[in-house]
Amino acid sequence: MTIATFCFYLFAISVLTGGLFTVISRNPVHSVLWLILSFISAAGLFVLLGAEFVAMLLVIVYVGAVAVLFLFVVMMLDVDFAELKAEMAKYMPLALLIGAILLMQLGMAYGVWQVADGAEAARGAVAPEGVQNTAALGLLLYDKYFLLFQLAGLILLVAMIGAIVLTLRHRTDIKRQDVLQQMWRDPAKAMELKDVKPGQGL
Repeated sequence: MTIATFCFYLFAISVLTGGLFTVISRNPVHSVLWLILSFISAAGLFVLLGAEFVAMLLVIVYVGAVAVLFLFVVMMLDVDFAELKAEMAKYMPLALLIGAILLMQLGMAYGVWQVADGAEAARGAVAPEGVQNTAALGLLLYDKYFLLFQLAGLILLVAMIGAIVLTLRHRTDIKRQDVLQQMWRDPAKAMELKDVKPGQGL
């Protein structure tokens, strides 16, 4: 057994174990930690495939941001998980039915899986000889699909602005900062001197 094969089985078992314990763990903090293990193991599988850029994105975005955000939310919010799990128990038969259907679909797809004849040639045509994976991805995004890439970013920007506009609420009982009023204030009226007698408070 080669080192690459050993690493593949190690990462694959880690992904499956982390995903299983993410679902069945009773402590939500432990679930998030198992989820982080799954992400890191999946990044290792991407490295074995030669997609190091995708692996680093998985570590930086999901482990460094999303999973840590989940961890902070779980630890900071006072959520009654016992009551939440009691509510989820009502939907357990439906969840088991959906899970069984998904497993059947995956089994059917795996049973008829065939490798296309031109798959290797198509993958080799994307990355020219001597060009690394990350450089080939950059050339593809910023050369051939530059317009589509920018349009996707514009759509995400519009979605972000729309979410901010829909959730923004102006409350009248909050004192807000008025920059122009602060700049145009009269120093003579802004401060008042008090002659405090000895032994007397303000």
